[in-house]
Formats: sequence, C-alpha cells, structure tokens
Amino acid sequence: MNHQEIYVSLDIGSSSIKVLIGEMNDDQLHVIGVGHVKSTGIRKGAIVDIDATVQSIKKAVDQAERMTGIKIEEVVLGVPANQTVLQPVKGVVAVNGEDREITDDDLARVIDSAQVMSIPPERELVNLIPKQFIVDNLDEIKDPRGMIGIRLEMDATMITTSKTLVHNVLRCVERAGLQIREIYLQPLAAGSFALTEDEKNQGTAYIDLGGGSTTIAVFQDGLLTNTAVIPVGGDHITKDLSIVLKTPTEQAEKIKKQYGHAFYDDASDEQLFDVPVVGTDTTDQYSQRYISEIIGVRLEELFELVLDELARMGVQDLPGGIVISGGVAQLEGIAQLARQIMLTRVRIYTPDYIGVREPAFTTSVGLIRYANAEDDFYGRSEPVAASSYAPYPTQPAPSKKQANVPERVESANKVSVIDRAKNLLNKFFD
Repeated sequence: MNHQEIYVSLDIGSSSIKVLIGEMNDDQLHVIGVGHVKSTGIRKGAIVDIDATVQSIKKAVDQAERMTGIKIEEVVLGVPANQTVLQPVKGVVAVNGEDREITDDDLARVIDSAQVMSIPPERELVNLIPKQFIVDNLDEIKDPRGMIGIRLEMDATMITTSKTLVHNVLRCVERAGLQIREIYLQPLAAGSFALTEDEKNQGTAYIDLGGGSTTIAVFQDGLLTNTAVIPVGGDHITKDLSIVLKTPTEQAEKIKKQYGHAFYDDASDEQLFDVPVVGTDTTDQYSQRYISEIIGVRLEELFELVLDELARMGVQDLPGGIVISGGVAQLEGIAQLARQIMLTRVRIYTPDYIGVREPAFTTSVGLIRYANAEDDFYGRSEPVAASSYAPYPTQPAPSKKQANVPERVESANKVSVIDRAKNLLNKFFD
C-alpha cells in the first residue's frame, strides 16, 4: 500500500474482547490504539448472552477511542472456527474482452462461478480463498489480471460456518453501533501472519490457546487446509488452580499469570507466594513448582487432545512443526512441554508491535494485516451495516464482500464489479 490507512480489528474471545486500531503505511503496521476488556456473555467461543457481549464490545471500543481520539465506526471482524467446514470448489469462465485480456470483471465472474453449489440453509459463507488461477491450462497463477487468454479457471477453498453463530456475532456488532468492513475466519487471519512462508508451505499446525477454547489450523502448500476447535483453554487451568489452592477464581487467574510455569522440571522451588484462602482471612504459601504440576497436567491433557484432533483430520506429518499463540502461550515453559508431548518442533509466536507484544493479540494483529493484504489485491470495499452483511430473517440482503470479491469502480455511471458480484450471490442467501 502506498498510502496511509487506518484499520480497526475486533476480536471477540471467550475470556477477553480486543479492539486494535492500526495504521498501515507502505505495508508497515503501527498500532496506535488498544482496547482490551474481560468478556462476558461468551462461552467456548460462542455467544450465550447478547446484551453482556454488546456491553463488553462497547467498553473495548471506548478504551481504544480514548487512547487515540479516533471515533471507531467500522471494524474488521474475526469469527471463530467453531463448526467450520472447508470445501474445495472450482470456477470456469470464458474471458469476455475482445482483446482477451483478463480484467477485474473476469476475476469477479470466475469467483462467482466457483460458488455455484448449494449451501445448506443452516450454514453461512464466510470466505472464499483462491488456491490458484488457471489460464488456458497454464496453472499456479496468483493473479491473472492483465494476462491474455480465452479460458479462466480458479481452484479455491470455500469456508462456511454455522449461520446461528455468525448471526449472533453480527447482532452484537450491530447493537454496539459498529459497521462491518470485512469478516475473516480468525485462524485464517492469525495463522497467515504468525507462520512464515516456509512453514505455511511445508505443513504446519497453528494452535491458538485461548481462554475458553483451543483452535487448531493446519496450513499446507501456503493454504489453510483444516480447522478444529477443542472446548478446553486457559480458563480450565484457572479453575484447576482455584479448586486445588482453595482460592477465588480472580486470584487464581492472577497467580497463573504472575507465577505460572508449564514445565515442572524448570519450575522453581524457591519462588514462593501467598495465596488467600476463600472464605477466610488467612493465606497459604505455595511454590512455583507446586502450581506448575497443576498447570502441566491440564496442558498435557490439552496437547494430547490436539494430537487426537490432528489424527482425526488425517494429518500424519508436520514438517513445519507447530506454532503456538494465544493468551495461554505466555506461560513460561509451555514450548518445552509442548515439544515433550507432541514430539515435534514448537515455537511461540508473539506479535512484534509496540503495545501488543503478547501472544494474546495475534488474532487482532492478523485481522488488520490480512485485511490490508486483501485490499491490496482486490481493492478496498466500503463498510456495511452488520444487519446487511448476512441475511437476518427480516433483512435478506447478501454480504457486502462475502467472497472477498474485488471492488473497482470505473466511473459513476458504471456498476462496480463488487456490486455485480454481490447481486449474483443473492441466490445463495435467499
């Protein structure tokens, strides 16, 4: 990008809601505002209380606005990978122009043709990710525009998810007074930038250890190939500590963050701390090594579940290893424990931006960077009301950019490519 642009990401998690204001300048991200509040109304990645979630979103937005003085009106929204299905699709069209040069219009038509398949009424289209374009049997093309050809094909991955899950998220965003600039699957946006190009190409699992759930995303040949969600996360560790130490949940969370260690062999017997006992005025004293055993047992169980899920996906080998991020990834010793249990290379990803140098902000940063990359390729789309991004029963309008279709308005008298594509998409959301 050759100019400065402001993006705002909204990451709605089970344990916290994060709003990030980022300034993109020549493909460089500068974080200028952060809102980070404890979330209420969300369990295991799904919204269970609309009003409570709306209030949490508003608080996070207010924090970010106060830091920058910028009024937030539109957001890049991440949706969780719960109940996500990835399907291979293919589109084929004839190039329209007399000179046979492939244009934005041809790109929009081939993207639309790739969606000529029935989507069950209980599912919602989230993203369409091109794998490659093919021009007259010449394959592995990343961007066919400007090339000369007769036949344009596209192999892509269609991502769909639960309509109920998406609509509840959109309803919260709408009630918080925000518009949608883009929607992306959270592990798609986060993994695309937490992993190096070699890792994405060789085959790597990106694991987001969140508060209420753990998300697994497998990348192969540069593309997202599998996703899964395990309903176990950092909140379970906190609950374990609260029960064993007989201390309030809030204190258990503080102890986990301040003194927690995942790898028993490296934990300290000498680092001692006092723990208030629930229902009394007394405190008990524990060492870091003592609580590391509690933490380690839960994480061992979680990593075993991850291995089981990878096996269920049919993932036999991960030459690129495993990359871990998310709030739980801040625990000391977690990489060592993961290597011991999963018997492969493991590294922790932490965003390298001032103000958000914590693994918990990986998705927030990924949403901004992914949106910026999409805008560079397709052209910027205008934000829309959350109620019209997906079809509510009383509002059957389709998504503004459900399939990340390019938008390039050539003149005031011509209908834009995105609008033509949007009209063609109506049949999938009636």
